[in-house]
Amino acid sequence: MDPRTTPANGRVAASHLRGLVEAEHFTDGVPRQVAVPVVDLLRAPGGPRDRQLVQGDAVTVYDELEGMRFVQAAKDGYVGYLPAEALAGPAQATHWVGALAGHAYTEPDIKAPQAHPLYFGAQLQTVSHMPKFYETAQGTYVPKPHLRPLERRFSDPVTVAQLFFGAPYLWGGNTVAGIDCSGLVQAACLGCGIDCPGDSDLQENAFPEAGGDLARGDALFWKGHVAIAVDEQTLIHANAHHMAVAYEPAEQAIHRIEAQGDGPVTSRRRLVAP
Repeated sequence: MDPRTTPANGRVAASHLRGLVEAEHFTDGVPRQVAVPVVDLLRAPGGPRDRQLVQGDAVTVYDELEGMRFVQAAKDGYVGYLPAEALAGPAQATHWVGALAGHAYTEPDIKAPQAHPLYFGAQLQTVSHMPKFYETAQGTYVPKPHLRPLERRFSDPVTVAQLFFGAPYLWGGNTVAGIDCSGLVQAACLGCGIDCPGDSDLQENAFPEAGGDLARGDALFWKGHVAIAVDEQTLIHANAHHMAVAYEPAEQAIHRIEAQGDGPVTSRRRLVAP
């Protein structure tokens, strides 16, 4: 079992893992959701960031240790630790943030103070609407152009990836404030309602092989890296070479990545629902 997606930490494990892993205690866990704009999902309390979650992301809490909660994210099964104060009770979302980023305001006025930022993919419960704003269950106000009903998704993962052009590179990042290669692919897919794991090796195994010539929506995988084809000649990817989400000629990227010691392309997949 992959420890990245197995809800077990030695002390506690999910009930469905009884007989499969060793743990002092087994539990069904408690549903919660992220209540802050963005939070790091840590490998261990005080440990490195593996991924990030955004407001409204659903999690199951299995354990609490040193003020941190051991959770599993609903969107991709990734496990890790979050600060307890970053979570709240679950609420039924009605809308999601389809803009790259935005703000929740204290009043339905663009000149009002910002309550907090919002990032692509965040989920909110709205309780009323005005001509230009939605009111949320938290008593904040979000401009209507930034929100979409939950069922209204994009249709093209490449279009979503292109929204992030220029975003700074951040290992384990999942927002425009910082994103990595697999975070970009996941955002592109989830924005279109396509299930997608959090890491590039898991993504490589999740999508079908792409035949024929390189085409829009294909994903090229290397060991530890992934890029998306915009067309038959151009890739978009979050990468440490540019330290940003950048376009790069496909042939140039393939040669550059191999020359820097990261090996050849390992596969080409199609970013579609399996």
